[in-house]
Amino acid sequence: MLKSIIKLSGKKVLSLVIFVVAMNIIQVSGLWAETIAVLPFYSLGVDEISIQTAESILKNDIRKLSSMHIISQDKTNESLAGEQCTEVVCAVEIGRELDADLVLITNLSKLGEKIIIQYNLVDVNKGQSAVLDNTTSNTIEDLEVVMNRIAMSIVEQKPLAQTVEVGAIMQKEEDIPRRRSGKKFIGLSFGYLYPQHGYDEDYERSFTLDLRSGYEVGNVAVGLQFAARHGFATNIYASYLFSKKDICPYAGGAFGFHWVAHYDDDWYDDNKRSDGLEFIANAGIRAFRTYNFQVILNIDYAITFNDFDDRALIFTIGLLK
Repeated sequence: MLKSIIKLSGKKVLSLVIFVVAMNIIQVSGLWAETIAVLPFYSLGVDEISIQTAESILKNDIRKLSSMHIISQDKTNESLAGEQCTEVVCAVEIGRELDADLVLITNLSKLGEKIIIQYNLVDVNKGQSAVLDNTTSNTIEDLEVVMNRIAMSIVEQKPLAQTVEVGAIMQKEEDIPRRRSGKKFIGLSFGYLYPQHGYDEDYERSFTLDLRSGYEVGNVAVGLQFAARHGFATNIYASYLFSKKDICPYAGGAFGFHWVAHYDDDWYDDNKRSDGLEFIANAGIRAFRTYNFQVILNIDYAITFNDFDDRALIFTIGLLK
């Protein structure tokens, strides 16, 4: 009875983790397309070449990050009829005329060596601003990253502060530790091991502790893990990270060696091997990925290829640095 309850509980938790990972993937990929009209950038003290370059970068990044349809510049200019539009009211009128869902108003102003960027994303159907925000480009070189971040803000319809991700940190944010200082990481986790098969038919949970280190290469994390869990284990693991956001689901696996502690006296007489190769399938979530530390929630299903056919669910929580 206890065995069945533990297995059922493990399956429920595993299903929940898979559901959360799937929902994050769907959220990242996007399911529908909107139409947006990007009005010509208005500027004060910024040269025309920089304005045109920034506008081009923004449009390209919107296309890369989403399936949004950007209305052609000719149609937008025709609707403007040589007039400027910097307010929500006229943006709504232009949006309705162009049959657009969103209209973007952007202003660039020079302040010393800095460029102040103000933008207003107008929801045509609601007749109001969806996102109203501003930021600063400390250098011309930083303008490319700023446009990329504004594109994220537009696509996700969130303020800039909520769109930070690895690889897209603006120069003015470097004073805030919003990502790890390097690609190498080390972490410590703890939790419980729930036997599913073998383990002398003792299905009571047991405490587990593991130390892991590794490297991130793009969206892939690889590394080495040492664990104390009903014995000792060491594994090489790899995980695919589905997002560069602060909440990052992942899935992967590991392969290594596990010596499992068995306390049944009969196994000595049968000359059974308690150690063997181990295969692990895992999934979980990394929180605060853009910071210089991370919280990791992990679930493993581990199979040890020994004479006892030991199998277990392992739930851990820990920190990565």
